[in-house]
Amino acid sequence: MDKINVRDFMTKKVVVFKPDMDIYAAIDKLIKAEISGAPVVDNEGKLVGIMSQKDCLRILANGVFHDAPAGPVSEYMTEAVMSIGPDTDIFTVADLFLNNVYRRIPVVENDIVVGQISRRDILRAIQHMSGKARA
Repeated sequence: MDKINVRDFMTKKVVVFKPDMDIYAAIDKLIKAEISGAPVVDNEGKLVGIMSQKDCLRILANGVFHDAPAGPVSEYMTEAVMSIGPDTDIFTVADLFLNNVYRRIPVVENDIVVGQISRRDILRAIQHMSGKARA
């Protein structure tokens, strides 16, 4: 069986946030896109963090709860982010998902975010490998 890489199943049109984006605008974007999180990138497209629904919940503790302004994405995002390259095999990624709490992992090539792989994407890869992919 040929090696199946992240590149074959990653989402290429990735929703991203900028560090200076208003947190409420980010929440709106998450809800409208029906996603649970997305990479935070600088103006060159380099990964600087990740923003998840869980990160957004900090508003209750930090902002609104204390009747203070919420602030930018950079105040809520997770800065320590694991990323992988597009040529990583899906078995390695499946192992990462099994042994960590990640729901998604940014895919970076030449320091630029080129995609994102999620648990669902790995399920699609499994489906593909089993030959049971539905049209």
